[in-house]
Amino acid sequence: MDSAAGAQPGLIAAYMTEDHRRLDGLRRAEAWWEFRGGLLRHIGLEEKILLPEARRRRGGSPLPDTARLRKDHGALATLLVPKPSPEVARAIDQILARHNAIEEGPDGVYAQCDALAGADAADVVERLRAAPAVPQNPYQDGPRVQAQVERVLAQLRAP
Repeated sequence: MDSAAGAQPGLIAAYMTEDHRRLDGLRRAEAWWEFRGGLLRHIGLEEKILLPEARRRRGGSPLPDTARLRKDHGALATLLVPKPSPEVARAIDQILARHNAIEEGPDGVYAQCDALAGADAADVVERLRAAPAVPQNPYQDGPRVQAQVERVLAQLRAP
């Protein structure tokens, strides 16, 4: 992929970045249930399709940012379990701001996936498009969930 200024994003980057924009719109609209389902699907696209495909194309070596992305995915999934609250919403926004920055742009994870896929990028995008929605369980707010959420929030507050 050409990473020159103003270059068009590759097919994978365009698809995944557009999904970020769609999720941002749902979040701003406070369409929580749709946002939650969409974010869980998006995480699944990365975990089940993009990151494994990149690893395969790198001869078994994961992309350098894989560990960071997976840590963020775990934190986001935890924060999506309870009913949304202002504190949880702020934490999700905080995680996504740095997470999306790692993925987007000419040197981001998505551009790297495009470069690795080469002529197969359209096939990868078709697999992304075909991925089903993630079934959602009802929100849970019990003491164990709250303890897990508090651990994530404490990690975000730590310097």
